[in-house]
Amino acid sequence: MDMKRMRRPQQPTTAPAPASDGALRASPTPPRLLRPWTAFLLLASLLVVGAILSRAQRSLSIDSFRAAARAGSVGAASGGLENDTFPSSRGPKDKLLHGLLAAGFDEQSCLSRYHSALYWKESPHLPSPYLLEKLRNYEALHKKCGPNTELYKKSVEQLKSGHGTRVTECSYVVWVSFSGLGNRMLSIASAFLYALLTNKVLLIDRGSDMDDLFCEPFPESSWLLPLDFPITKFGTFDIKTPESYGNMLKNKVISYSVDGTSPQSLPAYIYLHLSHDYGDRDKLFFCEDDQKFLQNVPWLLLRSNNYFVPSLFLIPAYEEELRQLFPEADTVFHHLGRYLFHPTNTVWGLITRYFQSYLAKADERVGIQIRVFETDTGPFQYVLDQILACSQKEKVLPDVSGQETVVSTPNVKSKAVLLTSLNNGYFEKVRNMYWEQPTATGEIISVHQPSHEGYQQTEKQMHNMKALAEMYLLSLTDVLVTSAWSTFGYVAQGLGGLQPWILYKPDNQTAPDPPCRRAMSIEPCFHAPPFYDCKAKKGIDTGALVPHVRHCEDMSWGLKLVNRA
Repeated sequence: MDMKRMRRPQQPTTAPAPASDGALRASPTPPRLLRPWTAFLLLASLLVVGAILSRAQRSLSIDSFRAAARAGSVGAASGGLENDTFPSSRGPKDKLLHGLLAAGFDEQSCLSRYHSALYWKESPHLPSPYLLEKLRNYEALHKKCGPNTELYKKSVEQLKSGHGTRVTECSYVVWVSFSGLGNRMLSIASAFLYALLTNKVLLIDRGSDMDDLFCEPFPESSWLLPLDFPITKFGTFDIKTPESYGNMLKNKVISYSVDGTSPQSLPAYIYLHLSHDYGDRDKLFFCEDDQKFLQNVPWLLLRSNNYFVPSLFLIPAYEEELRQLFPEADTVFHHLGRYLFHPTNTVWGLITRYFQSYLAKADERVGIQIRVFETDTGPFQYVLDQILACSQKEKVLPDVSGQETVVSTPNVKSKAVLLTSLNNGYFEKVRNMYWEQPTATGEIISVHQPSHEGYQQTEKQMHNMKALAEMYLLSLTDVLVTSAWSTFGYVAQGLGGLQPWILYKPDNQTAPDPPCRRAMSIEPCFHAPPFYDCKAKKGIDTGALVPHVRHCEDMSWGLKLVNRA
């Protein structure tokens, strides 16, 4: 950057004579002429003073710029001052996201934590003061009870004994790593909200790559479950596990009264099977009486591939707390996702290098996320037809003119399209369409695809790093088109605070008509909610109980949060 542009305009060294019209007035007596040596000294003095003022002003400008960079209000893709460039003029200047993030972390150890704010657009959704207070209190609890603390060691010893106890300073929710990355992020956010509501400490099973993907979110303590944790059979946990809540109820290993107390001794831990295939007794997790009992269990091991937050909003005991935490009910993942998920420096490098190379200079950025649920990855013509029908009908992308040339103007608008898919066929067809023909509007369209892995490779480290990078890149766009049922798209829209156009799921390999619809909110969809009235003990439509929990646009039986009426 040319630092001369940052200087303040030079001020006159002498003030003009006070005159009503600015004209020179006649002097009553002729002025005395200065002697040559006196004039020389006066001129030299003025030059020295001017040079000192100029240097001081330049120093102030540079110091101000550097101070702003240290505060996180400016910076380059690498997180520092690289070629004096700004990553995004449209990003917010509050690196703590209006108090959502705790201060005090070493910025260089995790550049994304405070530098993401430079790339995201300013969010219209502010975290509530109550949420900020709750997060600070949770951080203190995690520091007190987290790994390697005396209270944690004491709790582990109790776990090894095989017996639970109601009198405990610290109790835990252990998230068990399972499923694809998008599902994992949604279920972690759900588990964290549950920990906030129940005053429990969240620890996560690192699986094969969690510590390579994300930085630690909590100050002065780790959220990673220590490797010497006494329970090691996470890989075998499923709906048949004897220690699951549903099976323990079925086999009468546990029981409880209305107030949550149990006539039997508490188990050392309970496994919560909240995956898509869970049974009716497992779903009792979402009943208030069951929550009273589970509150007393010191260790809950939770395995899920769902965003089960909407059903937490239907538990009466948590209703008022959730209202205070999220006055805008449809911002849960937006806030918790930005609080929890900070890509490691390796992943952040993938994000920022791609953004600066291909997206930063465009007038508008468009994200198109394609997820095909066929056994063959394609490309399929009906999928391409649906993408173009949606994006052109909703004015996300312009039509092509059908002419050889279109007269362009000096102020032509540019759009950068970020397309994500396991297959590169859709990218090539869209790119070639806008390369071979001009647009009817004269806009310049560039199309980019970071990767095309061919098929989902959940256990491959670099595959997941690229997937996380692409979710973040999609969240940095201005307009987003996503595929139905895709947790990948849900994560992107939630992080970016974007209401996407959702492509309906095709039926019989035919492009639907209409091809898409606008999402009701920025929240993800809970794909496998319970339909049960806990009080009446009968089936019920849980999407019609409260105005802020409704059925999803892309999955008629799913539930999602919308803003309260």
